[in-house]
Amino acid sequence: MNPLMTGKGLRAWSALAAISLLTAWGGYYQVTDTASGKSYYTRDIDHEDGHARFVDKASGDKVNLSGFEGRRITEEQYENAVRK
Repeated sequence: MNPLMTGKGLRAWSALAAISLLTAWGGYYQVTDTASGKSYYTRDIDHEDGHARFVDKASGDKVNLSGFEGRRITEEQYENAVRK
């Protein structure tokens, strides 16, 4: 079986596919590091090789994650998160 379709590889591929679909339409996103549980907020995600790269708008930090989950959020949720 293809190693990308089992366990960790499948989860990374699924997260990448979800981010790809989400960013195709623009919007507001919460990206969570699956290792630490820390959440980041962005409007633009670059993804390749199973990594998500973006600037966290709350801190201004450049972030590069290999294990992540992304979800679309409302503009209000985004604004509240980046104002903190």
